[in-house]
Amino acid sequence: MAPAALTPESSGTSTPTTTTVSKLTEAGIKHASHNSNGQTGDLAPLDASLMTITLNNNLKTVPEFDGPEAKAQKTMTDHMVTALWTIEHGWAAPELKPYGPLSIMPSASVLHYATECFEGLKLYRGYDGRLRLFRVSRNCARMCRSASRIALPDFDPRELEKMIVALCARDGPRWLPQDRAGSFLYIRPTMIATDSALGVQRPREALLYVILACFPDMSKSLASPAPPAMQGEANGHAKASPGLRLIASSEDTIRAWPGGFGYAKVGANYGPSLVAQGEAKAKGFDQVLWLFGSDDYVTEAGASNFFVVLREKTSGKLQLITAPLEERMILEGVTRASVLELARERLTKTQEGLESVEVVEKRFNMGDLIAAYEEGRFVEAFAAGTAFFVAPVSVIHFRGRDIAVPMDGDSGVYARLIKQWLSNIMYGKQQHEWGVVVEEEMQ
Repeated sequence: MAPAALTPESSGTSTPTTTTVSKLTEAGIKHASHNSNGQTGDLAPLDASLMTITLNNNLKTVPEFDGPEAKAQKTMTDHMVTALWTIEHGWAAPELKPYGPLSIMPSASVLHYATECFEGLKLYRGYDGRLRLFRVSRNCARMCRSASRIALPDFDPRELEKMIVALCARDGPRWLPQDRAGSFLYIRPTMIATDSALGVQRPREALLYVILACFPDMSKSLASPAPPAMQGEANGHAKASPGLRLIASSEDTIRAWPGGFGYAKVGANYGPSLVAQGEAKAKGFDQVLWLFGSDDYVTEAGASNFFVVLREKTSGKLQLITAPLEERMILEGVTRASVLELARERLTKTQEGLESVEVVEKRFNMGDLIAAYEEGRFVEAFAAGTAFFVAPVSVIHFRGRDIAVPMDGDSGVYARLIKQWLSNIMYGKQQHEWGVVVEEEMQ
């Protein structure tokens, strides 16, 4: 197995996780977790050093990058890593083995009570020839928090990171060969409750696994042909300009709420949003801009964090604004944290001819955006997340009205610069602690 390259402890610690959650919610999480989700000091912890390896003797044909197989999102690499947990014994030794079906009972908790959480990150083939992960420790820590929210077992996030690195070291060299610099694989760590007891109760058995998938590049707004989500070609509806077209959620549709689980990456956050997403695409939009409350507070864009650049009305200063984490409605995105940290480090002073910005995490609503648009203070908007990376927004539709977001060609100028900074780290053009090099296994 390849050496486990762990992210430095100092990486990704400057965006705090809020503790201002209601006492009732806090007590509920503590009760559900029941002393680290049922574990005691006598139970075996997750330990990647015990991993067993069974190699696949029937290797798949590696498809072209960003080809039809990637766009279908059904092609996985040759192997996966799994680890079983039971309340009686704790964590079993992880297994790296051929990718294949899972066997669970029809009464399994995950199939009835949504006891499931997951993560999403990427493995990059750098222009320097190296394989890299991006701030993987943040994904692993967030998955641990998500697991706690739905009473799944606790684990050391560093051990999950080692499992991810082992799988990437095994399948990365073949599926991301040296001649595919600038390409990536999508990584999906997942935990499901496999307890076969049908009653509504804290699961006594769970399965943690990691898979690698071929995924389309959804970050290009002027690709030829561009991914449908970036071209606004949902169900045949095309648009003339690049950038995401967003439609604000209706008054009777809410994605997340204070004291809920919007901050956790659990499946229950996503399934209920698919109806609204389908309606948006049927109307020619790419994603839903999720609002909350009678004041129409802006939260997220689809499954991504949402940013705007506005000129503040009183001071006249530019502000980069995104919704705060305090009410636990917003997912603490890794890309979100990285955008904020780079902006605070580099954009609070004039950068590459661009005006400096104030970086602000605060509540804002559609009234604020409409006023800024009407007064010529709306500079740009973009979504940020693992799948879409940094995606410019060109239109926001709200209650029968289109807000045409200013664009500089295929993007806003700040989104373009931030995207380039992040891409340089991910693909090895800039050496940075956020880029975690994966030492490749000999094939």
